[in-house]
Amino acid sequence: MVAVTTVRGPVETDTLGMTLMHEHVFVQTPEVMNNYGDAWWDEETRVADAVRKLTELKAAGIDTIVDLTVLGLGRYLPRVQRVNAEVDINIVAATGLYMFDHLPHYFHYRGPGTLLGGPELLTDMFLKDIREGIAATGVRAAVLKGAVEEAGITPDQVRVHTAISEAHRETGVPITVHTNSAHQTGRLALEFYREHGVDLTKVVVGHAGDTNDLDYLRWIMDQGATIGCDRFGLDMFNPTAQRVETIVRLVGEGYADRIVLSHDVACYNDFFSGEASQELLAKTVPNWHFRHICDDVLPALRAQGVTDEQITTMMVDNVRRYFTPSA
Repeated sequence: MVAVTTVRGPVETDTLGMTLMHEHVFVQTPEVMNNYGDAWWDEETRVADAVRKLTELKAAGIDTIVDLTVLGLGRYLPRVQRVNAEVDINIVAATGLYMFDHLPHYFHYRGPGTLLGGPELLTDMFLKDIREGIAATGVRAAVLKGAVEEAGITPDQVRVHTAISEAHRETGVPITVHTNSAHQTGRLALEFYREHGVDLTKVVVGHAGDTNDLDYLRWIMDQGATIGCDRFGLDMFNPTAQRVETIVRLVGEGYADRIVLSHDVACYNDFFSGEASQELLAKTVPNWHFRHICDDVLPALRAQGVTDEQITTMMVDNVRRYFTPSA
């Protein structure tokens, strides 16, 4: 049987079950938290809150989440391990780098074409996370993540996505790429990956569901890639009703085997730290929570003719195929 590594160890892909493909347990800004977090962060409170939220998610019928928290988003696996020790849910960890235009200074002077030269640190880091484990946790990453935003593939982005492509080719680990649908940067990402030997059937174009441009979405899927309809609840980007209608149209055209669903939400995200920000967030995007798909989206899809079999294709079968190495 084929297995995928998770925070709690290897899990057979056939048993991943209903999966949300783009979520986070914690999103943090470590320098801010380490210096000013005492105003809003309590470790035990946040861990207990994450346990509660993921326990509710499991009870709603979700078996697995893919946690796409990488460098740039405050990845800290020991805290996630604490949470997962108390929740019977699979959490798939990721490696990669989340940045939009310029690399952090740590990488600026080292690597090909830099002042000090040498091998690409990013490739080495990604491969270590996949083969040996993240830091000293023993948790091996099972997915690669990068981003292509409005600025496009900048010179520094070339380094990041070249490293992602190299790690993918060496290990077969699949890729999820954050994109900007308003600027259709999924096109840039897929063309880059194609030129760098990536198997496009192992790529999820994240946040593709922020648009209802069917021609753009069909183009992505016709390349063999999968669209991430993964920001349910963020209605400022695309209201839920329109997201649902777009999926209904695409499923009706036979594309169910290239769609995955998620929210891109976190148990706690310090972009919105503090009680006042949390209250404002809840008022602004009241449906941006882990249960929105189970409670609201799946019933809406069924009401418009999407079958249980097609939902299983999107939330179970596509996930299994994504994490199963190509022959």
